[in-house]
Amino acid sequence: MLIKTVRGFTPSFGKNSFIAENATLIGDVVMGDDCSVWYQAVIRGDVNSIRIGNQVNVQDGVVIHATYKTAPTTIGSKVSIGHNAIVHGCTLEDKVLVGMGSIIMDHCVVGSNSIIAAGAVVTQNTIISPGSIYAGIPARKIKEINRNLQENEIERIAQNYLKYASWFE
Repeated sequence: MLIKTVRGFTPSFGKNSFIAENATLIGDVVMGDDCSVWYQAVIRGDVNSIRIGNQVNVQDGVVIHATYKTAPTTIGSKVSIGHNAIVHGCTLEDKVLVGMGSIIMDHCVVGSNSIIAAGAVVTQNTIISPGSIYAGIPARKIKEINRNLQENEIERIAQNYLKYASWFE
């Protein structure tokens, strides 16, 4: 893993975290416990802060960044960020599933228990109410989350990544 200090900030992460050998963490990045950062993921806190809660999985090829002086990135707990997604200068509340290849732009807020579908583009300043599914380009609300989706998608994937990370310790 590459952990690099920038502007006096050194990334930190909590206990029981798995950071892949070729993952990159730079600058003002603070992660909680039981997180995983997978292969070729980049979390780049060089221009603004990135705060990540507990039990967050950042899957292969994900890029998390922010915008200088105007848009930090905040990620809650029990969040899964799918392969090759881009999370930029936004807020993801607790229990969010970000689908593979999706993009979430500056000043967006994704409410708890929400799903951003694979390939979706959430444009700047979009506010996603809790319990929603957004899909498309630009992303639009397609329906509300039911209990089955919350338990069998959002929560299941977050739990699975805790198990997967334990295989690599």
